[in-house]
Amino acid sequence: MKKSKVGFLFILPWLTGLVLFTVVPIIAALYISMTDWSIIGDANFIGLDNFKAIFNDPMFYRTLLITVRYAIFAIPLTIVTALVVAISLNNQYRGTGVFRTIFYMPSIVSGVAVAIVFKWILDPNYGVLNSLLRLFGIPGPNWLYDPDWVLPSYLIMAIWGASGGLYVYLAALKDIPKELYESAIIDGAGLMQKIRYITLPMLTPVLFYNMVMGIISAFRKFTDAYILGGAGEEGIFYMVYLYNQAFSFYKMGYATALAWILFVIIFGLTLIVNYTKKYWVFSE
Repeated sequence: MKKSKVGFLFILPWLTGLVLFTVVPIIAALYISMTDWSIIGDANFIGLDNFKAIFNDPMFYRTLLITVRYAIFAIPLTIVTALVVAISLNNQYRGTGVFRTIFYMPSIVSGVAVAIVFKWILDPNYGVLNSLLRLFGIPGPNWLYDPDWVLPSYLIMAIWGASGGLYVYLAALKDIPKELYESAIIDGAGLMQKIRYITLPMLTPVLFYNMVMGIISAFRKFTDAYILGGAGEEGIFYMVYLYNQAFSFYKMGYATALAWILFVIIFGLTLIVNYTKKYWVFSE
């Protein structure tokens, strides 16, 4: 009994933080989502009216569709990009450490700074990308200002910053037994066969983790989307719409209801991916 009390005292700071900074805010957010509150003044309880208004709002479906379209392309592109880079750098060649640092740097740069830089890169008149295209006689698109090119613009940024999972892949690659590759070489397997039958199956737990994190990240896309905007309503992501409702129109109850809907969507997608894990994730 005494040992139990000592153990409880050790975890008490963590439990206190959990209650104060996680459980209480969740309960408060649930209550706020059922109120008409403009941040200033009292909150009027209105039940489920906010949720009813959201599902009757065309802008809700438009921003959700934009976010879903982005997630469908961004998640596999970033996973594949990080995986290809990790496999390429999984050797002790001269200068490999320098390249690992270079590829990882985008993941530690401020999102605001990245957005400002890409606003310059994607500028249709003076941007670096269109200037390079003009050297080859190719007229560059309007990127963020053209509804047809908004999604590709954000995908370029996503691929550029895809190295966030680089070191996770590198660590997982180091854990793959070398004996498997040696046996494959004896059997006459080539590079692509080793990647297909050894590397990818052994990396499936990491791929699963990065897929879940990619879903969360894609649906919570905000910083660069808010700063860059893009083609009017065609470039408004779900989180930007939520932020505008809270801090531009002072509809905090409505915005909190949007946040709860987003939580349900992400949680549901995570459960689906977790259910499919048994069909494709290799476990020793």
